[in-house]
Amino acid sequence: MALRIVASRPDPALLALPWATPLEEWTEHVVPLPRGLSRHVVRIVQLPGKRGPGPIVAVKETVEPMAFREHRTLRDLQRAGLPAVVPQGVVTGRTTADGDPLPAALLTEHLRFSLPYRSLFARASGTDYVPSLVDALVVLLARLHLADFYWGDVSLSNVLFRRAAGGFAAYLVDAETGEWRNPLSDNLRAYDVEVGCQNVFAELLDLQAAGSLAADVDIHGVVRMVQERYEALWSELTGTEEFSTDEMWRIEQRIDRLNELGFDVEELDIVTDYDGDRVQIQPRVVEAGHHCRELRALTGLNVEDAQARRLLNDIAAFTAHHGLGGADRSLVAHRWMTEVYEPLSAMIPPDSRGKREPAEVFHEVLEHRWYLSEQAGHEVDIFLAARDYVDHVLTRLEEEAVTPDVATETESIEDVPQP
Repeated sequence: MALRIVASRPDPALLALPWATPLEEWTEHVVPLPRGLSRHVVRIVQLPGKRGPGPIVAVKETVEPMAFREHRTLRDLQRAGLPAVVPQGVVTGRTTADGDPLPAALLTEHLRFSLPYRSLFARASGTDYVPSLVDALVVLLARLHLADFYWGDVSLSNVLFRRAAGGFAAYLVDAETGEWRNPLSDNLRAYDVEVGCQNVFAELLDLQAAGSLAADVDIHGVVRMVQERYEALWSELTGTEEFSTDEMWRIEQRIDRLNELGFDVEELDIVTDYDGDRVQIQPRVVEAGHHCRELRALTGLNVEDAQARRLLNDIAAFTAHHGLGGADRSLVAHRWMTEVYEPLSAMIPPDSRGKREPAEVFHEVLEHRWYLSEQAGHEVDIFLAARDYVDHVLTRLEEEAVTPDVATETESIEDVPQP
């Protein structure tokens, strides 16, 4: 059978990969990026480029029908604007040099600066990440459910995490069991949450057994946190609220609360009773990315929503400091970019640019500035804080764009979820 590559934007360099070799035996082109445990064999490889290294892709061996199905699902998730890895293509017709058939391969774009949860817990402060990881997983699940997408295998292992202003943003990396339902029933939503709680419990228990999670961490409490935070977020996103006509300000308050959570209300259902004395409101169409859309419109920066919120706050502080309250916001944002953000980003040494994204560096500089100002008893200049941060914090951080693989080498593991 001839080798077949199905891709939306086929890269000729794909032909240079050793498709006649089982994936678990690949060594050439493999890059030392962290990956989690998987029921499939997975390799992260860098394609050869004409003038140096090319793009990085994840390659997963699976059966042909599942490869095409997952590829379609990931493309649909991308079209819907949902956080998931970007599919690159499917390779079929693989055979060894002796003519023995090999599994199909699904190709996805490597999500830069992303980490599997096991990599985070391999670090000394991993335990401190638990609430932030839970929040990121819950937000991802709620966003999928708002779009009527049933995941079917919710777990930390099936997510990649990116730093986002001190917290994390979660991206779906395994869509094997996912499917679109219109509408998604409450029963399926509840089942997704239940599966997620069970998987998170098992994953954290495994971390404790391996010594990567402190023994005194209450895993049952973490599972309750997943359930409670999902229910609270879903209620805020979709719940009905009733009040008197004298409290119409609560409509704007509800919208403001959703904006604070990073969601825009595209449609709001408002119903009054027969006498017009009572009002019911319920968000009908809610879309995530409130802050990142606002920042992108002002500056062109495309960052995580929590990072965007932090940068918008700094633009507001810059506006107030320079007395620019009456000026056009776009002009103020441009001045902030040229006078603050870009010069500060330029202070990141070339050999440290793989440790944090510029927007995350900016957030951490602001945190460091607050710490230095508290120590000094007065406000420290942001560029002095940035220099101190680079010299004493950033240079000591681990590389995250390309780092040693802390996960177990990818044997075919049948009883654990795919990352």
